[in-house]
Amino acid sequence: MKTTDHTARVTHSTGGRTRLTTGAGGPGTCVDLLVDSSLPRGLQGAGTVHHLAFQTLDDATQAHARTTLVNLGFHVSPVMDRNYFNSIYYREPEGVLFEIATNPPGFAVDASIDTLGTTLKLPAHYESQRAAVAAALPTLT
Repeated sequence: MKTTDHTARVTHSTGGRTRLTTGAGGPGTCVDLLVDSSLPRGLQGAGTVHHLAFQTLDDATQAHARTTLVNLGFHVSPVMDRNYFNSIYYREPEGVLFEIATNPPGFAVDASIDTLGTTLKLPAHYESQRAAVAAALPTLT
């Protein structure tokens, strides 16, 4: 049985930049944290990031991450069913919102792989807003 360690570890640090890596490294496994205390703190709105999302392989891995975060003293949301994935959320000490989302069940829960992206699909709790959502979307050609 092959297992992969998904614990983040510091792989490089210089000046105000720290690189965290999981697994074997490579594309999609690194996050660079930049710290510049001379800059003002951002306020939520245009020009700032709302949240950072990370994927996890499955519900069990996400549950382990949630337990680890709670044990470290973070306030972590309950698991939220987002129809295409399950998510948990927490804020780091400076207020940045993080999401950890599962890969399954995936975007093929309500469409075949061959038809993905050809029609507007919405989770059930947004169906009542379908007309408004569709009207706000740009036309794609």
